[in-house]
Amino acid sequence: MANEVLKVEHLDKYYQKKHVLHDINFTISKGEVITLLGPSGSGKSTLIRCLNGLEDFRNGEITFEGKKVIPNEKNWQQLRQKIGMVFQSYDLFPNLTVLENILLGPTKVQKRNVDEVKQEVDKLLQKVDLLDYKDAYPRQLSGGQKQRIAIIRALALHPEFMLFDEVTASLDPEMVRGVLNIIQDLADEDNMTMIIVTHEMNFAQQIADRVLFLKDGNILEDTSGKEFFKNPKTDQAQEFLQSMNF
Repeated sequence: MANEVLKVEHLDKYYQKKHVLHDINFTISKGEVITLLGPSGSGKSTLIRCLNGLEDFRNGEITFEGKKVIPNEKNWQQLRQKIGMVFQSYDLFPNLTVLENILLGPTKVQKRNVDEVKQEVDKLLQKVDLLDYKDAYPRQLSGGQKQRIAIIRALALHPEFMLFDEVTASLDPEMVRGVLNIIQDLADEDNMTMIIVTHEMNFAQQIADRVLFLKDGNILEDTSGKEFFKNPKTDQAQEFLQSMNF
């Protein structure tokens, strides 16, 4: 596939003797948005952590932009500049200001010009209505503001591919929409390639080009977002949607 960004083949993950991901296979194309759906404990977060080298895997291959990933720390460090990831926990450094948190990767890791990065960061913060907070410390921010800063920090590295792991799970309901709007804009305006783990079903239905439905570490469905929500093929997916009042 000419626009294939990522290909996962026969990936298995174990925690000691516990087999948590079973023969995972899928591809994602440039600009495509995949949501990973499934009940808690189905392996969704583990899977995307494998895609960013935060979890090792026993069998299988990951190919990024046509090159097979050799899973060692040096290679993963290089790839993490292209594969951005935002977690449920914000992981901001408490002793650094918002601006300092964001500048750290582009200037220290990528060695980019500080003044140029600052100009870019100002534009990104302006876009999410947080420019006035650039000199604030994380303790002075709400959960929703911290999560938006975490997203901006990832985007400042110019990633080609984004992973989002339950980024709204720890937020109060009124803060969720602002974070989801940023992700929606990345899809609509920036054509960002993304894999999103979420329990926000309305959001998943709106944004997903494709859905991978996982249960017990297996991909039971790999289908278009429209088809999944209209006509899930497996009993497990139907039960899941019912349990989510969808």
